[in-house]
Amino acid sequence: MTHHTLRQRLYGFAGSCALMGALLPPMVEAANLSAGQGPLAASSVPTESTSSGRPPADTPASGFWGELELHPGDAWQRLRANFAWQDQWRADAGHDRVQHWIDEYSSGPRNIAEITRRARPWLSWIIQQVEARGLPGEIALVPFVESSFDPEARSHRGASGLWQIMPRTGEALGLSRTRSWDGRLDVVRSTQAALDYIEMQADQWYAGNVELSLAAYNAGAGTVNQARRVARARGQSGDYWDLDLPSETMDYVPKLLAIAAIIAEPDRYGVTLPDIHGGPAFARVPVTRRISLDEAASLADVSRQRLGQLNPGLRTGIAHPHQVDDLLVPAGKAQPLLAAIGTPSSSSSSGQDSIHVVQRGETLSSIASAHSVAMNDLARWNGLEHPDTLQPGQQLTLSDR
Repeated sequence: MTHHTLRQRLYGFAGSCALMGALLPPMVEAANLSAGQGPLAASSVPTESTSSGRPPADTPASGFWGELELHPGDAWQRLRANFAWQDQWRADAGHDRVQHWIDEYSSGPRNIAEITRRARPWLSWIIQQVEARGLPGEIALVPFVESSFDPEARSHRGASGLWQIMPRTGEALGLSRTRSWDGRLDVVRSTQAALDYIEMQADQWYAGNVELSLAAYNAGAGTVNQARRVARARGQSGDYWDLDLPSETMDYVPKLLAIAAIIAEPDRYGVTLPDIHGGPAFARVPVTRRISLDEAASLADVSRQRLGQLNPGLRTGIAHPHQVDDLLVPAGKAQPLLAAIGTPSSSSSSGQDSIHVVQRGETLSSIASAHSVAMNDLARWNGLEHPDTLQPGQQLTLSDR
C-alpha cells in the first residue's frame, strides 16, 4: 500500500541522510536490528492491566477522564472516513493474519473499550494530524498497538511514551531528555516526531509504502530490508505480506488492521466505543516564563492531576520556556491561564524563582542540569569566565531576563 508523502519539503536530502545515519549507523545497529531490536521498541499487546496502573474496563471511568466534556461520535466518524486499508486486507494474503487478531481482540471487548476511553484526550487531535498529512487513518491507531494509549507507558527495552520511542531514536528526532523533561512522553511532540519518522522512512526506503515503514518502525529498517532481499530472491515482490520477520513484526500490521476493523464495525464485535468529540480535548497555552504545574493549575482553576496527565513530559512539574513551548490544559480552561500567565506571581516577582544560591559541592554543570538550562547559557547570563570557581552562597540568575 503505497502512499507518497510530503516529507521532501521538510527534510532536504542531506538532512534526511544525516537523520537516517543517526538512527541507523552501519554494522553496530545492524547487529541489533537482526535480533529484532529496532530503533523503536516492541509493540505492547493490549492487556487488562497496563503499566499506568489504571483500572480495568469494568471499573467506572472517574477523575479527569470521566469529567471531560465530550460529545458523541464525531471522532469515530472522522476516523472511519479516513480508513484506507479496510477493503484491501480482506482480499490479500494478510486476511488470515488480520482475522486472527480480530478474533483475539473481539474476545475481550471491554479491554478494547477501556483503551479507547484512555485515548479520549488525544485521539481527535492525532486523527487531525494524520489526516493533514494525507496518511491512512489507521495510522492514528498505532498508539493502540504500541502503548495501549498510555502516554507514560515504558517498555523493558527503554522505550517510552504513547509511540514507544527509544532514547537514541528520540534524540535523533529532536525529542530531548533531561532530568526534568522527556520529549518522548510529550504527546504533541512525540506524535509529530513519530509521524515524521514513519513518513520519512516510507519515502527514504520504500517508495512511499507505509506498511513497510510501519514494519521498520517496529523492527528497524535493517531487519525489513534484509527480509525484502530474501523475499525478492524467492521471486516475490517484497511487500509486507511477503516478508519473514520477527514474530512481533509479523503481527504488527495485522494488529493495527484488526483494531481498525473493530472500530469500523463496533456493533458487529460487541464493542461499545466512548463518545469522543471531533475536536481536541485540550488547548495549548504558550509558556512565556518558568511556571510550575501547581501554579498553572491554580490559575486555570483545574486540578494539578489534570495538568500532570496532559503534560507527562514535565518530569518535575515545572515548565521552562526554553524547554517547552506550550502547556496543555483541558479545553475551555485556557483563557484564565492565558490572562494570568503574563503577570508574574508574587514569588516570581520577587526574583526568587529566577535565582539559584550555590550550595557546597555544586558545579555549574549540576546547577544547569537541575534547572534544565544550558551550561554555556548559565555562564553567559552570569558573566562567568571561570565556571569552576563557584563559591557557596553565590547567587546565579537562571535566565537572560
